[in-house]
Amino acid sequence: MISPNTIQQITSRTDIIDVVGEFVALTKQGTNYVGVCPFHTDNEASFTVSPVKEMYNCFGCRKSGNTITFLMEYKKYDYVQTLRWLASRYNIEVEEKGF
Repeated sequence: MISPNTIQQITSRTDIIDVVGEFVALTKQGTNYVGVCPFHTDNEASFTVSPVKEMYNCFGCRKSGNTITFLMEYKKYDYVQTLRWLASRYNIEVEEKGF
């Protein structure tokens, strides 16, 4: 199991705009970013990402969450795979802890 310290490092260093922007074309609109939702057929920018709240929300399909839930939904990763992907992206050493 990944240690709580590692999880805290990952969540504190993760930038939702950086991660989501790798998969969705985002445009700055005020303090937020908008794009076409990757979770349903959409023609308009109903997908909003807030860097301040570190959350995304789609006004079309109602999916919302943070960077971890985005990757779990988009890439079909489980929680641990998502943490490992983020740790690799941000060069964070994953500390394992047995329980």
